[in-house]
Amino acid sequence: MYSERGSRVRGAIVWTSVSNGCDNRILPDGCMDIIWSAGSLFVAGPDTHAHVVPGRAGDVSVGLRFAPGVAPTVLGVPADRLLDRREPLDAIWGRLDTERIGDALTSSRDLPAVLELVAVHRLRTTGPAPSYLPTIVAMLDRGASIEDVADAVGFSARQLQRHCTAAFGYGPKTLSRIRRMNRAIELAGRASSLAHAAAAAGYADQSHMSRDIKDIAGVTMTTLIG
Repeated sequence: MYSERGSRVRGAIVWTSVSNGCDNRILPDGCMDIIWSAGSLFVAGPDTHAHVVPGRAGDVSVGLRFAPGVAPTVLGVPADRLLDRREPLDAIWGRLDTERIGDALTSSRDLPAVLELVAVHRLRTTGPAPSYLPTIVAMLDRGASIEDVADAVGFSARQLQRHCTAAFGYGPKTLSRIRRMNRAIELAGRASSLAHAAAAAGYADQSHMSRDIKDIAGVTMTTLIG
């Protein structure tokens, strides 16, 4: 069982998952999470391919999923340091701070609220994430070229690559590809055909979509949408 809600942290999602015992395929989405599971706190870094989580029936996990580019500001480390990794939070913030958070989570009846408070406090200390990040994401989602995105935020193409790597874990082309895959999956659930979903998501054709999704997700579109 999975549920989510909006967060006090702007653009973030709070989620809770109770395992049914089946493995869970987590698709990359350009986001990063702080997760509390089985008594441990860790960070799910940005993924380039699907991450399969083994399931044990009844296990409860709670997470705070940040909007693309925000987590590095909260964590104090660039996203590419955590690329395709699951890192214990104490390796990033230190054992003492993480133990305090863990104690608060253990004694709390509202685990998501604890994670939110921690993130809000960190952002008050560090200041918000760079204001140009939502523009980058929005333009890439619309299919804008790398050159147009760079011009819009006042960067050269090389500077855009560097800033994107630090904020998202990878460059704008990879971020665009991952976001397009997620749009296609969402559209496929309500489109009249996979060909229509492919066109609406920005693929050249259905074959292009199928190859891309199989490469990133590790399974076919039909498997993903059931």
